Amino acid sequence: MSLSDFLIPFFVVAVILYGVYKKVDVFEAFTEGAKNGLKTSVEILPALIALVVCVGMLSASGFLSCLTEIISPFTTALGFPEECVSLAVLKPVSGSGSTAMLNEILLNNHPDSFAGRVASVIAGATETTFYTIAIYFGSANLKGSKRILICALLADITGFIFSSVTVRLFFY
Repeated sequence: MSLSDFLIPFFVVAVILYGVYKKVDVFEAFTEGAKNGLKTSVEILPALIALVVCVGMLSASGFLSCLTEIISPFTTALGFPEECVSLAVLKPVSGSGSTAMLNEILLNNHPDSFAGRVASVIAGATETTFYTIAIYFGSANLKGSKRILICALLADITGFIFSSVTVRLFFY
């Protein structure tokens, strides 16, 4: 057994003991938090369903692969690996899809190859923008996410560009 096997039980016991020390009804606080979490889950469900349907439609229609084919010549000319273009297109839309794409890139190329390293940096340095915005704005019932979406997509593009630059700088 390792130390990590004891960490979660330790923190659970520590939180309960701290609540008892502060004279808080720990069970009541827990059930209230669970109730609020369930309410939030129900509130964001429509945005989440819409996002999942849109991702499915984009993938099934071939739009993502068509967009990848259109973008590839430009990105390759800029020194961005062609293998990573589909990952860059998919990452802002789908976390699980981009993880599968990363796995495919790492299987087809060596993880220490230029494409493997760039794909790994992209996976760690960019966000599933549409999912994140749908969840946060859905849970807070906010409107007008257009400016935030534009800024977040610009941040993703910056992450894509600098993933290639960073790998070149540190490894080649």
